[in-house]
Amino acid sequence: MSIPPIIEEKIEELLSSINQNLPSDMELELEGYYDRGFFVTKKRYAVISDGEITVKGLELVRRDWANVAKQTQHDVLEAILKDASPKKAKKIVNNVITRLNKGEVPLDDLVIHTKLTKKPENYKQIAPHVIAARKLIDHGINVKSGTIISYVITKAKGSISQKAEPVELIGDKFSYDAEYYIQNQVLPATLRILEAIGYSEEQVMNNEKQTSLDSFF
Repeated sequence: MSIPPIIEEKIEELLSSINQNLPSDMELELEGYYDRGFFVTKKRYAVISDGEITVKGLELVRRDWANVAKQTQHDVLEAILKDASPKKAKKIVNNVITRLNKGEVPLDDLVIHTKLTKKPENYKQIAPHVIAARKLIDHGINVKSGTIISYVITKAKGSISQKAEPVELIGDKFSYDAEYYIQNQVLPATLRILEAIGYSEEQVMNNEKQTSLDSFF
């Protein structure tokens, strides 16, 4: 992002003025210039400069979220930062929820990757990736501490953990738990953003209109 020299000068003057009033061991630094930014919290935000989106503290950078959640969050951020369109952002989430409910989301977008930090038998709390690891062991596949377990939450009976099926054991015909991916993946990854621009979970789920912030974009 190109900033006119006079603006840069004014910013430097402002920083200098602020730093003069801070304790000696504190200093405010300029991180960069951005066209538009979106802050969920001070440590969770996304900014855009020259078409490039930089994300901090959000699910895009986490391995243990399914691609359907990460990609939806990316598309929502892009709709807000590039297109300045909250309506488009909400519509993106609505469409993904519809596709999940119709069983149209491919396997690759549903896989969750979680690393074992110890041997499966040493876990006291039986998380989904632990159950998936034990299923691999039952099929003669070597699993140890440090192994990354790739699994999908299926429509099998039982708890979420019991529904976890390792990718290696999934056949051509399988049914995923759409409700899990909506409530535990897509919505948590996008609601914190949409709620900050005026949409509630009910509005997102029921495809209702929002009016409070559209005029700002």
